[in-house]
Amino acid sequence: MAPIGVELLVQDHHVMMDNGILQVTLSKPEGIVTGIRYNGIDNLLEIRNEESNRGYWDLVWNSATTGTTGIFDVIKGTSFTIIMENEEQVELSFTRTWDPSQEGKLVPLNIDKRFIMLRGSSGFYSYAIYEHLKDWPAFELGETRIAFKLRKDKFHYMAMADNRQRYMPLPDDRSPPRGQALAYPEAVLLVNPVEPELKGEVDDKYQYSCDNKDNKVHGWICTEPPVGFWQITPSTEFRSGGPFKQNLTSHVGPTTLAMFLSAHYAGEDLVPKFAAGEEWKKVFGPVFMYVNSAYEGNDPLSLWEDAKSQMVMEVQCWPYSFPASEEFPKSYQRGNVRGRLLIQDRYVSNDYISVNGAYVGLALPGDIGSWQRECKDYQFWTTTDEDGYFRINGIRTGDYNLNASVPGFIGDYHYDVVMTITSATKVLKRKKEINSASNVGCDIDMGDLVYEPPRDGPTLWEIGIPDRSAAEFYVPDPNPKYINKLFVNHPDRFRQYGLWERYSELYSDQDLVYTVGVSDYSKDWFFAQVTRKKEDNKYQGTTWQIKFNLDNLDQTGSYKLRVALASATFSELQVRVNDPKANRPLFTSGMIGRDNSIARHGIHGLYWLYNVDVPSSRLVEGDNIIYLTQPRSTGPFQGIMYDYLRFEGPSSPSSK
Repeated sequence: MAPIGVELLVQDHHVMMDNGILQVTLSKPEGIVTGIRYNGIDNLLEIRNEESNRGYWDLVWNSATTGTTGIFDVIKGTSFTIIMENEEQVELSFTRTWDPSQEGKLVPLNIDKRFIMLRGSSGFYSYAIYEHLKDWPAFELGETRIAFKLRKDKFHYMAMADNRQRYMPLPDDRSPPRGQALAYPEAVLLVNPVEPELKGEVDDKYQYSCDNKDNKVHGWICTEPPVGFWQITPSTEFRSGGPFKQNLTSHVGPTTLAMFLSAHYAGEDLVPKFAAGEEWKKVFGPVFMYVNSAYEGNDPLSLWEDAKSQMVMEVQCWPYSFPASEEFPKSYQRGNVRGRLLIQDRYVSNDYISVNGAYVGLALPGDIGSWQRECKDYQFWTTTDEDGYFRINGIRTGDYNLNASVPGFIGDYHYDVVMTITSATKVLKRKKEINSASNVGCDIDMGDLVYEPPRDGPTLWEIGIPDRSAAEFYVPDPNPKYINKLFVNHPDRFRQYGLWERYSELYSDQDLVYTVGVSDYSKDWFFAQVTRKKEDNKYQGTTWQIKFNLDNLDQTGSYKLRVALASATFSELQVRVNDPKANRPLFTSGMIGRDNSIARHGIHGLYWLYNVDVPSSRLVEGDNIIYLTQPRSTGPFQGIMYDYLRFEGPSSPSSK
């Protein structure tokens, strides 16, 4: 039996989309999702909440010139339009138009929120078009997202990865007297939860954060009846910051988020700042809100497996063909890029090295590594196969630089020739152009691209793995008073609350000392260089030592210390060699970083790479010590996470 067509019911203050599988009700003209009826449940959303606090788009903006906090705005449309209505598809538009009389009161954006329901689809889609016009005032956009507040009496099990799912506390458990706030509001100790087995656990929404590259499906399961509500993001093209940028997913509420733009794990660097008169337009989404059900008696966790399968289908259908707005280009209006990425490092191999799993992407033209701070436009990423080949499909028209991040090698590959993607019906090759009758956008063959990662001389020693993360270093057991049981004996053991406090306990008398050739970085290198808490509840900076031996000192050449950082929060890295009291360090980064990854269990934030020349005059034949100092110490969360350190000898003539 064919699925029934989509029907639309328009009332005075509400509008309902119905395809026989589910019914979605929105307020009119505001465009707030007030109800989702499915599988015998009148409303999956929290009926105790006001209608404006159930399913909504929101943003945080600021008219000032600095800062990531600002004015919170649940976006309410002032005009309602039916874009499309037939048995196959309904698309609705809820718009809010800005004018100068609203300056300082509303974000200076025209916003068009769209909602789509298709025949036979167990869910609905949403996307939005944001536009800043010429002559409009300056502003900053700190965050924008879609939030869904589900019924707390039904949705108790949350899943966002195969190994990150659990029965969650109730929202009541987070409020006094059941919950006790810890070092920051998001982290709460459950002292008297409704479910006694959760007593003594810590709940913190940041423990369920996820890299953009992995953030494709998450949501909640109701067990009676077995029903799932899932947020599926089929593409990362509209998310800022690249594949490693972390965003929130689902958390106690029960709440599910579709994050499009945020400063989380990055700070102000990921807050787009728009100048007065700067013209800008961007489409966020579409994303898919998927609902599913199981037969009574079946394992409710099968709903998670089904949601993952649905996510794969949505990814394969990207870019979608059904959004009606001309601002969302179809497949034939987009372009493709392909090529092969090879590594040339003469100290690793005389031949080119092909790398499996390197991330290759297009972002706005900029400098080396600028893609991770780019937050206004679109980015398109893929991974290389075992031979280094890659293909990026469905690229929106525009100008881009090609970038790459290669696991096992430091730095960023950057192809700085601007690449123009067009929707013209032709196929481009790097050095010649061949006309084609194809009805697809341009197809660019980059050929072989060679990345020569930073390297001056042979590796004398190294600490860690160059992968933009501190996960391989020593992550201590949490304080037994502050445990999330999900992350006990878990690959993401760094997602426990309060690990920063363990440093002062483990290194109460002196700071970390690492001896090359003796120490093991997985046991002896603490995952974050944090401040030390003193008895008077004040904090002090810390200095770590790396001890190493030089059998033969080359007094004619220069050595190189390469330091890749995975995170920095209001911190500074100072490097001294063989003289810890030297008035001026050999190198200082100055104050860097606002990513707050230490407090938010992130194991990485923004990536930093420093290349420090070490003159042979600073070294001695025999035992040497490098001192790494982080002196800034006004609080517990200032510090850095190292990704990788390498000490190179002078370049040998035969290697040049």
